[in-house]
Amino acid sequence: MQRRLFLGSALGAAMLTLGGCGGGDTAVAAAPASSDAASATAIAALSTQLDTLPPSDLSTTEASVLVFMREEEKLARDVYQLLYTQWGQKVFNNIAASEQQHMDAVALLLARYNLPDPAANAATGVFQDPQLQEMFNTLMAQGQTSLIAALTVGATIEDLDIQDLQVRIAATDNADIALVFNELMKGSRNHLRAFISQLTTLRVTYTPQYISQAEFDAIVNSPTETGAI
Repeated sequence: MQRRLFLGSALGAAMLTLGGCGGGDTAVAAAPASSDAASATAIAALSTQLDTLPPSDLSTTEASVLVFMREEEKLARDVYQLLYTQWGQKVFNNIAASEQQHMDAVALLLARYNLPDPAANAATGVFQDPQLQEMFNTLMAQGQTSLIAALTVGATIEDLDIQDLQVRIAATDNADIALVFNELMKGSRNHLRAFISQLTTLRVTYTPQYISQAEFDAIVNSPTETGAI
C-alpha cells in the first residue's frame, strides 16, 4: 500500500502530450450520482449468484482486504462525484454511479461475513483508513487544477484498481470474493476505457503506471465489456 502515496508523481508522468482543451473553466453543480433501478437489479443479480456459493473460511488478510475495498470504492465514487461537480464532464457522473454499485457489491461480502462497514454513514471525502484519506486529499488537489488533470486522476485510479484487484484475486481461494472482485475489475476496465477515450479526444497520451503497457493497450483497444457492475 505504500506505493499509493507516490500517486502524485505518477500523475505528473502520465500527462505526456497535451493538446488544446476547452470547456474546463466553468464549475457545474450537480446532485451526487446514486443507484437507480438498473443498479439495484445488477446488485440483486450478483447477490443471487453469491447465494449459490457457500461462504468459505475467511483469513485475517481477506477480512482486512474486504473492509479496505469498501472504502477504496468509496474513494473512487467520492472523487468522481466531486470532479463532476467542478467540471461538469458526464463521464465522472456516470462512473461515480458505477462506483456506487462497486461499493454495494463489496457491502454484500461484508454482510455475508459479518464484517464492520467503514463506509456506513461516512461523509463524502471522509475515510477511516489514513492512507485512503491521504490519497483522497492528493487526488482532489490534483483533479481540481484542470480538466486534463481530473481525467488523468480518473485513469490513474482505474489503472491502480485493476492491478490491485488482480493481486487480490490471485491471493484468495474464496470463490465468492473472486466472483465479486472479477466483476469489479471488469467495471474498472470499462472505466479506464472511458477516461482514456476522453483524454485521447483532448490529445493527451496517458502512460500506465501500474498495469503493463501491453495489458493497457489490450484493454483500451478492445470493446466495452457488457454485464459489468
